[in-house]
Order: sequence, then structure tokens, then C-alpha cells
Amino acid sequence: MTAELAIGIIDSGFAPQQAGSVSQSRRFWLEGGELHEGAAQPDALGHGSVVLDTLTHQCGPVRLCVAQVFAERWQTSPLQIAAALHWLIEQDVSLINMSLGLRNDRPVLREACVLAQASGILLCASSPAQGEPVYPAAYPGVIRVTGDARCAPGQWSWLNSPQADFGAHVNAANGVAGSSVGCAALSGTIASYLQGHPGAGREAVLGWLREGAAFVAPERRGHA
Repeated sequence: MTAELAIGIIDSGFAPQQAGSVSQSRRFWLEGGELHEGAAQPDALGHGSVVLDTLTHQCGPVRLCVAQVFAERWQTSPLQIAAALHWLIEQDVSLINMSLGLRNDRPVLREACVLAQASGILLCASSPAQGEPVYPAAYPGVIRVTGDARCAPGQWSWLNSPQADFGAHVNAANGVAGSSVGCAALSGTIASYLQGHPGAGREAVLGWLREGAAFVAPERRGHA
């Protein structure tokens, strides 16, 4: 019997009514400049709850491991995300969704992403459709995902652009939209593939995504 697929989410946590879907959770926060960790708190921002729902809508039940790095404010740090990555490596996840992005490259975060990938974990991170690169999406090997308004639910696009590798459906059930939702949707799609192809590596996943893309290349706005 194959082991249940484990998926990691780094975000603002989950709602109390989602607790039954979460196998493991951990909160990482800074206090007095020092990193602390402990039990997760209810999702105060609602973002992680949407990400969890969007991801599982695409793949169905999986073993979810949720690392909470946002609390009451839209503020986190490379150190918190890196700690979350290290914890998720220990949980033996196959894929980590990071519907977030930081403006600055920091060695602690870069090294955590390298370690996760060396452990065979796929990393998906959101990337804005325009503007400067964000991290961890801009790190080598991380699958960069943005929203693509052309995509219906269950569809994705192969963009292969300076901004992102793939795009996906952008609207969640409660109206939240954007690259965060697109990233969660594509992570759910990848999770569904991994359920049917246990042990598939990054190149196999990328090849399958390219072949199944509903659209190729970014949308050319302003052209017929």
C-alpha cells in the first residue's frame, strides 16, 4: 500500500472548521528579533484558508501539513519561511505551496529552498504578473506561478515568461483572486498528478504540465 501523499502549505494558517483536514501544523513567529515556534493559531487573515480550499479542491484529500508564518498582519520574514521549510522537510512532504513573495533575496531562505529541493520536494511559489521578481519564486528550480484570467477552473497555462512558468485560474469561491490563488490551484493540480504517479520527479511533472496546458505563452493584450 502506498503512503498517503503529503502536501505542505506555508501561509497564514487555516480556519477552525478546516482543522479536520490538517494532519500537522506549526506556527513560526519572531519576537524580540528571535525565532519562536509553537501551536498554530486560527487564521486571522483568511488567506491561508482560501489557499487550503483552493488546493484541495483540485486534488481531494491529502495529508496536509500547514506552517503558519503570518499572524494578524501581512508581515513575515525570510527566517520564518526558512524555518517553515525545514519543518516541512521533516514532515516528508512531496510538494510545498508558497502563495507569498518577499522583495529581498536572503541566504537563509535561498539555502532552505535548495535543501528542500535536494530532499526531492517540489516547490511552488506565487509570482506577480508584472513588476520586480519576488522570493522564493525567483530562486532556481522553484515553479513560478501567477494568475491567468484565460484559465477556467482546472485549467492552467504554460507561460515560460520572465515573470512566471505557469498561470492558473485566479478566482476562489469567496472572491479572493490573484497569483496566490493561481499558485494554490496549480499546486492542487500537481498534487492530483502525484497521487496517480507516486515518486514522479520535477521534470516529469513539468513535462506533464506543459503538455496539458490550455494556453501557451502569455496573453497578448491589445492584439486581435
